[in-house]
Amino acid sequence: MDITKLEKGPLDITEKDLSSFIVWLNKLGLGATSQARIKSGIKAFYKFLLLEDIIDTDPTELLESPRLMKKIPSVLSVEEVQEILDVIDLSTGHGTRNRAMLETLYACGLRVSELINLKITNIYADIGFVKVIGKNNKERLVPIGEEALKHISFYKDSVRNFIPKIEESDENILFLNRRGKKLSRVMVFMIVKEAVKMAGISKVVSPHTFRHSFATHLVEGGADLKAVQDMLGHESITTTEIYTHLDRAYLKETVLRFHPLNKKN
Repeated sequence: MDITKLEKGPLDITEKDLSSFIVWLNKLGLGATSQARIKSGIKAFYKFLLLEDIIDTDPTELLESPRLMKKIPSVLSVEEVQEILDVIDLSTGHGTRNRAMLETLYACGLRVSELINLKITNIYADIGFVKVIGKNNKERLVPIGEEALKHISFYKDSVRNFIPKIEESDENILFLNRRGKKLSRVMVFMIVKEAVKMAGISKVVSPHTFRHSFATHLVEGGADLKAVQDMLGHESITTTEIYTHLDRAYLKETVLRFHPLNKKN
């Protein structure tokens, strides 16, 4: 079933349709927490329809929730990030935009919501920083590299400035679709999924993987954990410490592979 072409009203949706929708979300790379949040909203909606006697049966009743558990996030190597970026076709308008988006994701370690809401006036190219509006409208300044700024400038000058009509509410939003509207979260997931597929990378990669990779590569390079916390916008450094676990796993693998006493004769 192609969930993107499903044309049914809320009253016609079945448990099978919802199961296919959850499978589709999973294939996009959406995390278990995000899936659970979406499913909770759907359940609440159908519970309301039951209470109002609009429906007789609840199609979400037997729908299973994804298991929520803490785990070390998967990351991309620097080489894999570059492979994904390089495979994007810069001869097209949407490719130029997508390259600028993924460059920005990796350069700044942004959340998807922060990327799609990034404002033009919050990019300070002259000093190499962007102002990010994070969770609970908390602002932070994050450094941005020259490569990302180059692709942002290229996108603005050759694509964005030629969009015929931009929604008034989105005039200050950097990344837009061809209709001049802000991108959705799902659209960013699909863009990442397509680029990863074209690069021939078999890992399950989502936009958040670029954020994990950004932090992991900084920690592996010796960055101060407090600095990484500030750049990611974490409230607690405990959240940031997951990346020291990733670094330790990398160090352990290195020792097991290269220490002389671990080598087979």
